[in-house]
Amino acid sequence: MSTTVWAGVLLILLPLAFNAAFAALAAKFDYPDILRKPTQEVLQRFRDGGASLVLLWWFFAMTAVLLAPAAVLLSGALDGADVTLLALASAVGVLAAVVQFLGLIRWPFLVPYLARSATDLNATEARKEAVDVVFQAFNRYLGVAVGEHLGYLLSGAWSVLAGFAITQSTAVPAWLGIVGVMVGAVLALCSLEFVGPFELRGWKLAATLTPVTYIVWSLWLVAVGVSLLL
Repeated sequence: MSTTVWAGVLLILLPLAFNAAFAALAAKFDYPDILRKPTQEVLQRFRDGGASLVLLWWFFAMTAVLLAPAAVLLSGALDGADVTLLALASAVGVLAAVVQFLGLIRWPFLVPYLARSATDLNATEARKEAVDVVFQAFNRYLGVAVGEHLGYLLSGAWSVLAGFAITQSTAVPAWLGIVGVMVGAVLALCSLEFVGPFELRGWKLAATLTPVTYIVWSLWLVAVGVSLLL
């Protein structure tokens, strides 16, 4: 298959796989609302989910990886766009995939160990407290800082760059490029949810915009993918 076809397929597959995994986690694990619960309750629910939940988290993390080849292949498919802009878009897209993957991969590898440690009948209160500190620290570092903040920021930046590149190319309708610039800018704005004065409780506007923006972003990816295949 050509670069254009591969790009189109991946841009359609990525949002479908991501949203399917997210929906499955919401149904099976009450994600992301479960993260507002006490650590002990979260880890008990996680352990109750068994191996199927661990594999589901692994699949969810793998969906983030798809953005890397999708970003590179899209740049290769946009004939006529500025070469420097395409190279920059590819680099930012790969970085976005990396940070989102790092934010999610703790769930199928670190969290199972913490869940076993916290729910062990012989676990002391001191051990449970230590597990709580580790779990919450990794949530804030890999989850909020790396996965969400950098993930939203770099995904938004890639969307803006890809959007500008689309407006310069004849491979995809220019209006889709404008949509990409707009949705990317909002996604980058959502990355500020827990920055600075919002660190403790979060920025309500960003929290409200994020789920809607991700839906629009997913539809945009599918639309670009379909356009490449037509």
